[in-house]
Amino acid sequence: MKAKQGLSTKCVHAGKTVCGRVAPVASPIFQTSTYYYPKEESAGYIYTRIENPTQEVVEEKIAALEGGREGLVFSSGMAAITTTVLSTVGEGGHLIAFEDLYGNTYTFFKSGLEKYGIDVTLIKAKDATGIGRFIRKNTKAVFLESPTNPLMRIVDIPKVAKVAHKKSVKVIVDNTFATPINQRPLELGADIVVHSGSKYLNGHSDVISGLMAGNRENVQEIKELRTTLGGCLDPHASYLLQRGMMTLSIRMAKHNDNGQRVAEFLENHKKIDRVHYPGLSSHPDHELAKSMMHGFGGMLSFEVKGRRKEANRFLKELKLLLAAPSLGGVETLISVPAETSHSYLSRKERLGQGIKDNLVRMSVGIEDFQDIKRDLNQALSKI
Repeated sequence: MKAKQGLSTKCVHAGKTVCGRVAPVASPIFQTSTYYYPKEESAGYIYTRIENPTQEVVEEKIAALEGGREGLVFSSGMAAITTTVLSTVGEGGHLIAFEDLYGNTYTFFKSGLEKYGIDVTLIKAKDATGIGRFIRKNTKAVFLESPTNPLMRIVDIPKVAKVAHKKSVKVIVDNTFATPINQRPLELGADIVVHSGSKYLNGHSDVISGLMAGNRENVQEIKELRTTLGGCLDPHASYLLQRGMMTLSIRMAKHNDNGQRVAEFLENHKKIDRVHYPGLSSHPDHELAKSMMHGFGGMLSFEVKGRRKEANRFLKELKLLLAAPSLGGVETLISVPAETSHSYLSRKERLGQGIKDNLVRMSVGIEDFQDIKRDLNQALSKI
């Protein structure tokens, strides 16, 4: 019986390119748009929009890490989400989605899918236990994030999957915040997992990309639509992404450690009203998070005392940490969701989801904790 490899080993070794008798240690970049047919050999690769050896290295790596049979890489996280949902649900179908979502995903579900003949029901994370009452005859999929963006709520994936599968409904999980190092949704019962590869998987804030993984049938159906829509990732970006994924395990260990320490520091700070982090015992989903996650990650959010003015003043006073959108890089990034990731929502929608004007989202990097703490402290002292 073949020994099961650990995740750190898979980060390094899954997805290797062999070129005939040449086996490079570092996977090469196949920077080509098309391929010719040598002599009488049958056609293999045809066109990079369909497939490319450098893309396949990434696809094999994400499949191995998530425990899927196959994977796909896309030109962005939103390309991965939109293509996956359109393929899985289809015209005339019904999608159930938890409304605690990245702003662009929420907007696409709320106002974009109807253009493709897809009906959507948006529910709250707390409704996970009763999700069965939202399932219709034409329901094709349930979509969720866990942890959610930006309030870090945890959805009971096994429970959702159990109810959904009784009605032959597929479960799609956005695992961007957790990564497969901290959580593997397919092992928890999900059918498809998606990622913004721009975030933790790449980890260096220099590539826009998306990924998905699942069983062969699901992946092949989604691949057909990716080929048609054209949301593939170019070879050079694919190379950078797979190189970043090789160090995912060791980076996440530092993100996990720093995230926990920063959350505990902020929870006891006099200028902070509330901290949202699943690793804190005060978090409403802490016990559920412990049952599904192997680490709590580097994402957290907190409410500064005051209003949006104070939140923005805090960002302006930072010296080392960066006031910027996005997340998952080696550097610490801090933003106000009302002005960045969730600016597409009306104020009423944001408040309805619990996203206050004074909420700050923090992607804790891998800098020394004392340096992060020092900068947070001096910036908070100015508000």
